[in-house]
Amino acid sequence: MTDIAQRLERLTHLAARLGERREDLARAAGADIGTPLWLGRLEVELAAAHLGTMTAEAHLAAGGAPYGVVAAIFPYDAVPVMLARVGGAALLGGNRFRFSCSSQTPTVARVLQEVTRPFPEIEAVVGVDNRQFGARAVGDPEVRVLFLSGGGEVGAVYARQIADFDKIIFAGPSGLPPALVFRDAPVARAARFLVRRAFLNAGQYCTCLKRAYIHRDIYPQVKEAVLAEMAAIKVGEPEDPETWIGPLKVARTRALLERVLAALEEPVFLLPFRREGVWQGPFLVETPDPPEVELFGPFLALVPVTGDEEAVARVLKSRYPMLVVLFGTPPAGAWERLAHTFGMVFDNPEFLFTPLRIPFGGRGESGWVLEREGEEVRKRDGAIWYAAELVRRAMPVPSRQEPGM
Repeated sequence: MTDIAQRLERLTHLAARLGERREDLARAAGADIGTPLWLGRLEVELAAAHLGTMTAEAHLAAGGAPYGVVAAIFPYDAVPVMLARVGGAALLGGNRFRFSCSSQTPTVARVLQEVTRPFPEIEAVVGVDNRQFGARAVGDPEVRVLFLSGGGEVGAVYARQIADFDKIIFAGPSGLPPALVFRDAPVARAARFLVRRAFLNAGQYCTCLKRAYIHRDIYPQVKEAVLAEMAAIKVGEPEDPETWIGPLKVARTRALLERVLAALEEPVFLLPFRREGVWQGPFLVETPDPPEVELFGPFLALVPVTGDEEAVARVLKSRYPMLVVLFGTPPAGAWERLAHTFGMVFDNPEFLFTPLRIPFGGRGESGWVLEREGEEVRKRDGAIWYAAELVRRAMPVPSRQEPGM
């Protein structure tokens, strides 16, 4: 690939290949981790659309040089989206791209291997667990950039290997992503978003909400609206078009969920739920202080607070400041404090699936970039554009979002 125009043409071809296997990929995600088929199809559609419109990010890679090989260790959720976002940016920058899927998604991995087979610049590594894949990346001098996603302990292990790379991008745990529902919040809109974003794919995305701090003056109305919205959250088989929560097939997800439920203080469960093997939730609970831990799973805590400032103060202490959602008008200066603390701030959003063409990433323990220049290593965090990160000497782009994104 010698220039961006040719790379964009290749990405359009990859988008078409991905779209052709939409049904296979959706069924593979359902078989592997229990993703509802309607949502698996949406993941593929969004990924293909993203790849097909990479011209919108061409300016981020313009003037940059490729690193060489970009290696990626994917999580088990939204694998086609990860291919589009990280792989698309790597190819746009003229790199070769090598990726490994989680051991939890072997069926998805095999389909993506078939999808990418016509592209010599893409290597899908199948049948090797991620530890082996990572070890090989560390030992391969051609791999200059490593992208990985996982728990905090995984990030710490690879951070110690920065001498073997030029750059490591870590998409870490999101913990319990919070929402702030201020006193003047639009109740119906906030409740609809809280429920849809908490229980989408059984809460198995890092961007799924897990706790909501709600002003006491409107708490009864918000609670009532949330309960009404929960009527649409069906637990069922992935093939059922009304299913939001499929079987939780990943043992680690069930273990994380069990840990959170055991750690709850004074919980009041607002709805009946299932706890039968892979059938879990939905867990909608009132609690005064949700534990700050890593979590995937169908869980949402409603927390009444005395005022808007209290809500802001409580989330500013987040251990995993990946993202925060707010509804209503924040107190003076609060937006700036939140944007300084969290990688992403969503102001009165309405989307179902987090938009793909925005800067993405967390701060602190929830994500970082290590970049090496000679003997010097620089660490930074915050939301990033992958297209700008996966070329050398890319034009500088702001890592923080502006209000309203």
